[in-house]
Amino acid sequence: MADQLSELKAKDAAVYQAILQEEKRQQSHLELIASENWTSLAVRQAVGSVMTDKYAEGYPGKRYYGGCEYMDVVETLAQDRLREIFHAEYVNVQPHSGASANTAVYFAALKHGDRILGMDLSHGGHLTHGSPANLSGKFYQVRHYGVDRQTERMDMDSIRSLAKDFQPQMIVVGASAYPREIDFEAFYQIAQEVGALVMVDMAHIAGLVAAGLHGSPVGFADFVTSTTHKTLRGPRGGLILSTPEWGPKLDKSVFPGLQGGPLMNTIAGKAVAFGEALTEEFRIYQAHVVENARALAQGLMERGLRLVSGGTDNHLLLIDVKHSGLTGKVAQARLARVGLTVNKNTIPFETEKPTVASGIRIGTPQITTRGLGQNDMAELADVIAAVLQAPQDQDPDPYLARVQALAEAFPLPGI
Repeated sequence: MADQLSELKAKDAAVYQAILQEEKRQQSHLELIASENWTSLAVRQAVGSVMTDKYAEGYPGKRYYGGCEYMDVVETLAQDRLREIFHAEYVNVQPHSGASANTAVYFAALKHGDRILGMDLSHGGHLTHGSPANLSGKFYQVRHYGVDRQTERMDMDSIRSLAKDFQPQMIVVGASAYPREIDFEAFYQIAQEVGALVMVDMAHIAGLVAAGLHGSPVGFADFVTSTTHKTLRGPRGGLILSTPEWGPKLDKSVFPGLQGGPLMNTIAGKAVAFGEALTEEFRIYQAHVVENARALAQGLMERGLRLVSGGTDNHLLLIDVKHSGLTGKVAQARLARVGLTVNKNTIPFETEKPTVASGIRIGTPQITTRGLGQNDMAELADVIAAVLQAPQDQDPDPYLARVQALAEAFPLPGI
């Protein structure tokens, strides 16, 4: 990286040093945050290219500025590849984030004050699914569904009953901390019964869907949104999938409704990532992500930790650290001391504040990109369990050394 940043080093030493230190941190730590991944060098080169310098308001063939012929090339490539990945008829690759994509759908399909039924944040949902702290919770009437107290899985009969009572205009499906496969067809059937639209936010599982390892929402949802940087392993950004009849409204909702000029460098990076997602190598990678998550979950449970819902079907797992006498905040700090990066997370029927939380969320996308496999999950589970179950004054150095050994054995690719 240092050679690639020689100009930055000469002109802005402070920013250069911060980037260099972050590179070293990522190299020496194992990133276990479920919403993070590691892009290819090709993606990073596209994002850092001259595409960042061009205004390209509008869409391919319909720009408001001249000189956009090559902007059209990369955006069209991104669109075509995205259609092929998910077999979608309409796509929009301009949203700056998943939150932007969700808001664009709301503004295209709903009126202020309409009713939204979404998953409760503490049960695994997302801020943009109707949280009172978010625009979605301020502009619309919201009710939330959650998981069953015993199984900690979605109870479709309960969700159906809630939908019939609330009569929402839109049902929002998807989660940021739900470790089980989601039944999109069941949500579609409920929506048909109550006359609601369906928006699926597949930000976390998009890569698994692309690889055929999770059921696809396309065909069951009126709208599908996603980020591009989690399991999809692209640059930070968002996307929307839908049907042609919604296309004009969605296009206008994104631009000029919510955004000005698109980030063409990011769209170039998306095009590269979508090309990568069409390869057999990507499908194999996603299979390893799921295998690693299941192996890690099994290893943690064998060592006495309680996992929400008793395991995982996807790329993430949720550990109830309150069961081990900790808070999520303390558990996150303990693991950070030994080089493991996780995030504190609420769990269903939470009793702590979100800033403290009773759980931690762990994901396998980034460590799988590094090359760790199922055989390494036992060592990782051993370290995690030992650190969480150790006395408060336990010396972290032996565990730090074990994490360092894994990090050195599996260096981040592309550096």
